[in-house]
Amino acid sequence: MAKNRNTIPTENITFKDRLASLKNLPGFFKLVWQSSPSKTAISFTLRILRSAMPVALLYVGKLIIDEVVALNGHTSKDLHYLWELVALEFALAVFTDGLNRMINLTDSLLGDLFSNYTSMRIMKHAATLDLDQFEDSVFYDKLERARQQTVGRTVLLSQVMGQIQDFISMAFLITGLIAFNPWLILLLLLAIIPSFLGESYFNSKNYALSRSQTPERRELDYVRYLGASDETAKEVKIFGLADFITNRFKTLSDKFYADNSRLSIRRAGWGTFFSVLGTMGYYAAYGFIIYDTVQGRSTVGSLTFLAGSFRQLSGLMEMMLSRFTIVSQGAIYLNDFIGFFEIKPKITKTENAIPFPNPIKNGFIFENVGFQYHNTTRWANRNLNFEFKPGEKLALVGENGAGKTTLVKLLARLYDPTEGRILLDGKDLREYDLDDLRYNLGIIFQDYIRYQMSFQQNIAVGNIKEVDNLDLVKKAAQESLADQLALKLTNGYQQALGRKFNDGVELSGGEWQKVALARAYMKEAQVLILDEPTAALDARAEYEVFQRFAELTKGKSAVLISHRFSTARLADRILVLDKGTLLESGTHAQLLAANGRYSELFHLQAMGYQ
Repeated sequence: MAKNRNTIPTENITFKDRLASLKNLPGFFKLVWQSSPSKTAISFTLRILRSAMPVALLYVGKLIIDEVVALNGHTSKDLHYLWELVALEFALAVFTDGLNRMINLTDSLLGDLFSNYTSMRIMKHAATLDLDQFEDSVFYDKLERARQQTVGRTVLLSQVMGQIQDFISMAFLITGLIAFNPWLILLLLLAIIPSFLGESYFNSKNYALSRSQTPERRELDYVRYLGASDETAKEVKIFGLADFITNRFKTLSDKFYADNSRLSIRRAGWGTFFSVLGTMGYYAAYGFIIYDTVQGRSTVGSLTFLAGSFRQLSGLMEMMLSRFTIVSQGAIYLNDFIGFFEIKPKITKTENAIPFPNPIKNGFIFENVGFQYHNTTRWANRNLNFEFKPGEKLALVGENGAGKTTLVKLLARLYDPTEGRILLDGKDLREYDLDDLRYNLGIIFQDYIRYQMSFQQNIAVGNIKEVDNLDLVKKAAQESLADQLALKLTNGYQQALGRKFNDGVELSGGEWQKVALARAYMKEAQVLILDEPTAALDARAEYEVFQRFAELTKGKSAVLISHRFSTARLADRILVLDKGTLLESGTHAQLLAANGRYSELFHLQAMGYQ
């Protein structure tokens, strides 16, 4: 797994780190542009216009005041010029208000588009990653932080654009101040630098705290879900888990509150102190400007212009420096976002990949195959050597944890072997086109998803390209014996399943299993794999399902994983797994005669029915 880019120790984020993080912004704005080129261009244009408004309003105000002073006591003079200036100031004020509203509207729309676009990018990239990466808690932390950025970065978007707007406004205002008295700029800097340093320090601490809390925050969300979910309500009530869950939530949330409140109190205290320093600096400059006016070196209009310019410059500069810490912090968070897209899968499409054989001629061969999960020393499978011939029905038998499901995932290239190789018609499985391989495998796992979608869509996920092909969906339902269920539903194949949405209907475990089985029949797969396919079915339903399964898989290869020996004995050959290794292989009769592990397990299960 690729490491997260530019990883910064969470306890020590320096000013240099903040500057370095700004190199993430070009990539960020590339994503913004891709989400909506037109709205991005409109937003920049509006902000450039808005940046000129402060100095324009101040300067027109100066002209008005100077004109009023000049007209004072001379009522006979022409007032047209004064009223023209007032009308101009009114027009600029209205225009400024309109620009503000347009900017807010554009930013809101652009933020929504950006959030939607990046969310889709994350989902698409996540779909390319390996299954074992999703089974790693470190990866989940990265995924969680990347998800958070899809919403949080819309704020960064407004902040960066606001920074550009204020920078241009400052350029106009500074030009005016320098023309009158350049020393005011130096006083301005001395007034706001302490506040900037304080904000920078506490934003660094806030980022470090937030990043270190990611695993606990995921646990907090999980505990909140456990305490208020339709899927957990039964066990929460039966086992009396409410107090246990709420106490765990309280422990975690109290810790978050304590950590956050300590930092917030310190930040508020120092922020007040630095704010007082900034106010003192402003009034020192204000006093200097008043003195200059009293001495006759400036007009009253110039006093208004300079005081207003200094006040706005002070506010803008303080906001810009404060916003710099927010922007740089956001840019540091972009490390998490961009770093997620730099995580690359190990299982990828091979260049010049060969198509899946149609039909399969020689079958699969496992040559000394072993697989080890990430961050564990235990082997899930080891030293697997066997053949899986075309048209053969293979059953995998073994206790929980024997490696049966892992073996199937290796066959489907959800994992690649840690050692050894799997051959198909004499070629390494990795040489085949990945999409073509998976299309030719029809797999239903025991932990299949119960999609909160329509009955039709729940079946069509087995071949989602045919989601609108109702005839094919009905055929698959008929083959899995789920068609009778459709007749009972009020809206038939359009009936919403699950309780999360209005008018949804919840199915029983056995009914859901028939729906899941229908997914395997949605495509003409050459290999059908069923992982505990009848666990939730009663004896009669199980018999009917397997009678139908035997008919539908004639001439096709099939793998069955089952704890029921009545199922396993239907296979042409049975593989008995123990702790990830192949212990026995043969037909039901051969394995009983061998009087080994299969025979032991078979008789133990048979005793349960006596």
